[in-house]
Amino acid sequence: MEELVQRIKEDGRVLGEGVLKVDSFVTHQVDPDLMEAIGYRFAEVFAQAGITKVVTIEASGIAPALFAAKKLAVPMIFARKAKSLTMDEELLTSSVYSFTKQVTSQISISRKFLSSDDKVLIIDDFLANGQAAKGLVELCQQAGAEVDGIGIVIEKSFQDGRDLLEKMGLRVVSLARIASLKNGEVEFLEGDA
Repeated sequence: MEELVQRIKEDGRVLGEGVLKVDSFVTHQVDPDLMEAIGYRFAEVFAQAGITKVVTIEASGIAPALFAAKKLAVPMIFARKAKSLTMDEELLTSSVYSFTKQVTSQISISRKFLSSDDKVLIIDDFLANGQAAKGLVELCQQAGAEVDGIGIVIEKSFQDGRDLLEKMGLRVVSLARIASLKNGEVEFLEGDA
């Protein structure tokens, strides 16, 4: 997705060989027009898949997932990293390790929002080691839902996340694929869509 790649070139900042900062348009301050274009692109790619739910994890995956869900005309569910007092029903839970934050979080979704009737599109902002997406897949599997694919806004292709997910038999579609962050420079591979 050329618009996303261009924005990363202009506003992304490399903070080391493994960290790309995109907080001015994805992870802190959000560019709604870009997120709409990203979400709609995922919706186009998965338009014929019969998706019934879009699932993401809070917080940075919410914006692109919401636009994808809107375009697909289905609900969007986000997994919570902290249990709310209002979440008193039976929960689907999984543990997720964050590469950026270097912590493990327990994520959860209320069982009432996912079932074996659902075909799910998972969307996340980054793919590094694949743990967030794997945790979301586990939540869907606990509900008996089928995961049709995983849409990734920015993939760090030099890490093993894609390989992990593809070995699980999952279709991964990344809009921006980064080959390297060496020497403070972002090098790209061709995106999937």
